[in-house]
Amino acid sequence: MKPVTHIKIKNGMSVNELIRQMDASGVLGGGRLAKAVNISEAMINDRDCKVFLGLAGPLVPGGMREILIDLMETGWIDAVVTTGATLTHDLGEALGYRHYQGDADASDEELNKQGFDRVYESYMPNKIYEGMDDFIARNFDKLKDFKSIKDFLWKIGELTPAKSMLKSCFEKKIPIFCPAISDSGIGLMLWGQLAKGRKVEARAFEDLKEIMDIAWTAKKTGVIYLGGGVPKNYIQQAMQLAPNSAEYGVQITMDRPEPGGSSGAELKEGISWGKMNPKAQYVDLICDATIALPIIFAALKERIGNHQKL
Repeated sequence: MKPVTHIKIKNGMSVNELIRQMDASGVLGGGRLAKAVNISEAMINDRDCKVFLGLAGPLVPGGMREILIDLMETGWIDAVVTTGATLTHDLGEALGYRHYQGDADASDEELNKQGFDRVYESYMPNKIYEGMDDFIARNFDKLKDFKSIKDFLWKIGELTPAKSMLKSCFEKKIPIFCPAISDSGIGLMLWGQLAKGRKVEARAFEDLKEIMDIAWTAKKTGVIYLGGGVPKNYIQQAMQLAPNSAEYGVQITMDRPEPGGSSGAELKEGISWGKMNPKAQYVDLICDATIALPIIFAALKERIGNHQKL
């Protein structure tokens, strides 16, 4: 057994130096945070590994958007699965809107009158929907004929007027999947066009075929989950049916495993399903992603820099 080495803070120490100290302590939340960095580094540096990133929860309202864009720009990620809400928040900011610091104890009735939607203590102006509705309506003829949701999202990224997660995925040709796109502001804006008699071709099963192909043809796979929900399960089912289960896994969640839901399920549970390799390197980190992600990414930037996986 290794002894627990007590963390020593020095003036001017870098984020990665702090993570090294946590790694030496090796236990509890600090130890698991360090393990998450180590495993992420290993899967990113493994040239045979396809890295799947699952995104759920209020990451953009929580200030994570620039980190996620930067993460996609690095070339470390090979496929993204996310919620429609995350893409709605991302597109809204790309169209010039912002999220605002608020108060969780504010009057929700008053916020409603003022035109703000509350995500705990982050506020989003309702006018985001007006901007998205105009954007979708103006560009509908350029979006309507794509056969897959992924290609539809890539086209939105191409058309987006400013930097965004969608634009980065389009430019880097990172497949981005959103199985529940209708469960979002973007979905509502599309529905508004369909209600006027317009048609779209995007089919969810085209995306399922593509993500399965990525998983099926990969020599190795690794998964990173920020939250759970549909994005996690969509990736997990690809791992389940692929010939090689995931060899790396990092899960950051605040959910618990006892109720039996996917969002709180420990990664080792996936071994029973054939989703996680019994010999895989994996860690479950119980932490708010808006705390863990900046620390993990900052440490990885120090270790790997801007070098892209070849």
